[in-house]
Amino acid sequence: MDSLSLNELLGILALLLVFGAWFSAAETSMMALNRYRLNHLIRKGNRSAKLTGRLLSKVDKLLGSILFGNTLLNVAAAAVTNIVILRIFGTSEWALLAGTLLITFVLLVFSEIMPKVIAASYPERVALPSSYLLSPLITLFHPVVSVATAMVNGFLALLRIKIQTDQSKSKMNLEELRGLVLEAEQFMPRKHQKMLLNLVDVERVSVNDVMVPRNQIEALDINVSGEVLREQLVTCHHTLLPVYEDTLDKIVGILHVRRALGLIQHAEFSHEGLREILLEPYFIPADTSLLTQLQKFQERHLRLGLIVDEYGELLGLVTLENILEEIVGDFTTQTPAQSGKFLYQEDGSLLVEGGTSLRELNRKLGLNLPLDVAKTLNGLIQEYLGDIPEAGTSLKIAGHPIEIIQTQDRMVKVARIFPVLPARSSKSAN
Repeated sequence: MDSLSLNELLGILALLLVFGAWFSAAETSMMALNRYRLNHLIRKGNRSAKLTGRLLSKVDKLLGSILFGNTLLNVAAAAVTNIVILRIFGTSEWALLAGTLLITFVLLVFSEIMPKVIAASYPERVALPSSYLLSPLITLFHPVVSVATAMVNGFLALLRIKIQTDQSKSKMNLEELRGLVLEAEQFMPRKHQKMLLNLVDVERVSVNDVMVPRNQIEALDINVSGEVLREQLVTCHHTLLPVYEDTLDKIVGILHVRRALGLIQHAEFSHEGLREILLEPYFIPADTSLLTQLQKFQERHLRLGLIVDEYGELLGLVTLENILEEIVGDFTTQTPAQSGKFLYQEDGSLLVEGGTSLRELNRKLGLNLPLDVAKTLNGLIQEYLGDIPEAGTSLKIAGHPIEIIQTQDRMVKVARIFPVLPARSSKSAN
């Protein structure tokens, strides 16, 4: 380099710093790139996205080439800096030391930290254009990088460390998907985000969590008189009704009310005629997930299933509407029995039936009652107290003050839930 002038050496040094900065930015942007956004662009046919995807499919070669190029440029920049110092200050040891420290600082700030911060902030803008230059460089550096990669793989094999070179095939678990939906709040309405979160959670919710409990099932006893059956059919609030003999444990079928309307209009209405139009009952294990049951309903073209425990005892029923409401929210018309579950009071408190589902309370009222110890408000209170409470008993669960208003048949019949008041500051408390 004796033939190069000082200005030319400074120009070469500046170019080395610029290219070193680009290598640093390319490395960070490739690793920070959103793989799901990249796959979306690939499906749309974006050329630079396709090229970037191919580079990321061999991440060991990509990183090896980037690190080789970056190291080569940094070493070259240090060598050129030493030549410049020798031209200006001669063979002074202090000048060489100061120059080494200076180029180290310059490389750290302008070729490492600053480009990586920019690339981490705008990974897509940096990575996609960079792929056009990285592709030929990977081919150019292949002989050196392949030797280095083989040595690395050999050491990793000795250490029994498995590596995944194709990052595009990495899978997302449910918690990561849930986090992704939560982070997308600014891109979608709150209602749509809530529906997506419910859809993510539907796999870990069982039919036992959303069922209509046994004591709330509207059903027909086929052994009662014809007049009683007529009256029940005319006044029922559901399209599908379980039909039993004497007790709910003896379900004989499911009645589609519309099919029975024509039957009850005739004077010769008979129990035998009613039996003939009954549908076969469909029984469901209590631990079946909502997503599985939704698929079963679709496959069997059914809308109602009876939930039984491991001993075959009837626990309740679940309908297609129950499952869909867990995803999209309430959309069906409530029956009089359902509409009476919540009663707002003037003081802001709420009277709630003890048999109300905790999931329903949390969803409709925005509460955060725990779901892992019981299914209903009555069960949660008894689990918390370890006893059947008396009327007038007060307690606090998950920050919600609750007062027992009425007990009946060894269960909480009605409870009052008070609104959670915001915590007062220490100044106001004093």
